Amino acid sequence: MTDLNRNALAEAALRALHLMDLTALNDTDTPDSIRALAAAADTPVGTPAALCIYAQFIKTAKEALAARGLTVPVATVTNFPKGDPAPEAAAAETAEAVRKGADEVDVVFPYRALMAGDEAVGRKLVELCRAAVGGKLLKVIIESGELKDPALIKRASEISIAAGAHFIKTSTGKVPVNATTEAAEIMIQAIRDAGRPVGFKAAGGVRTAEEAAAYLAIADRIMGAGWASPATFRFGASSLLGKLLTTLGHDAGATRNSAY
Repeated sequence: MTDLNRNALAEAALRALHLMDLTALNDTDTPDSIRALAAAADTPVGTPAALCIYAQFIKTAKEALAARGLTVPVATVTNFPKGDPAPEAAAAETAEAVRKGADEVDVVFPYRALMAGDEAVGRKLVELCRAAVGGKLLKVIIESGELKDPALIKRASEISIAAGAHFIKTSTGKVPVNATTEAAEIMIQAIRDAGRPVGFKAAGGVRTAEEAAAYLAIADRIMGAGWASPATFRFGASSLLGKLLTTLGHDAGATRNSAY
């Protein structure tokens, strides 16, 4: 690898770190593991864009972040991971997440209903959830790896954008195929075609700086080099942070305090 390539990879790694939704969505999560996640967000080179956790840990995460002097948004998930075709239930769960303190909500689109030919239920679910978040951020998970068909990925993106999503997101991370560069291309192009200020989130399976760089390259090519920011582009990942820190010359578990 040339020096230029190393420099380019380090630049992409630093960009990706600041665009991460550092994620823990495991059945084994505990208050202590969420506190550890918050500590991991305090890296020697800055913080990720958000923490993404289950709703029962929102208070724990906010307290742990505040204790370290960090102002990192906390995201949670609703209608997760199945994407049931139940708009009112998803909206109620979303409203409850906001009441618990969520700054951002990632809701699963009823992708199976779309595969069966029903576009209306997805549109209604996104509309109701957008209303339920109020002034907070709504990311819609279309589960692109399950939709498979490029036409369905495009249509789920279009419906979500038209219904008010602030972001469209590839995946839950709970299915065999999650984020792919092919899906990213379709989804980001749908954002461009819509002409709306909507963001994109690649979630599930992005594990290295090289993989993150590939997604950023797609965004830069379609939307322009200045487009990808925490307001428009996210990575949803857990193991990616350590790889990015290693690429940047830090220990995988380095935090700000341990760097001195």
